[in-house]
Amino acid sequence: MANKHPDEREGEVTLPFDPAEAIGGPRVMFIGRIRSPYARREDCPRNISIARGEMQQAGQTATIEIDAAFRPGLDSLALFTHIIVIYWMDKAARHIIIQRPRSMRGARGVFSLRSPVRPNPIALATVKVLAIDEKAGTITIDAIDCMDGTPLIDIKPWMESIDAPEDFCKGK
Repeated sequence: MANKHPDEREGEVTLPFDPAEAIGGPRVMFIGRIRSPYARREDCPRNISIARGEMQQAGQTATIEIDAAFRPGLDSLALFTHIIVIYWMDKAARHIIIQRPRSMRGARGVFSLRSPVRPNPIALATVKVLAIDEKAGTITIDAIDCMDGTPLIDIKPWMESIDAPEDFCKGK
């Protein structure tokens, strides 16, 4: 890439193209937005664990807003205490393939990181459901680590029997 992106750091390697600008291929339809207390990228915590601690300490929660057409999909979601939220980190750079995270020594390939900076800036978090209003299309959750207004891709129920690794369930 000719122009250095503001998210690039010394020693990082970029793709010869920007996936955000590539044409063709599959498309994702956003089903809603995430409402969080974070107005700017630099305000966002590094991960959901940090977000959970910060938001709990501040007495804050986050809300998922589902667009009207998709609200019938909330039926029976109240059966679950936790959900997996899949969202599109729309402000993240997409062309850095080897990164130098501030919290780690040295560079690493993007697929060994949880960073939102990746060819497809998809993020996920397992969160606790505090309340669901199916009619209004809102889900109140304990925490989230993204900016206010982040596009929502999908929601899936978290189930220990499926989502927790076998060794985790056995206490290893």
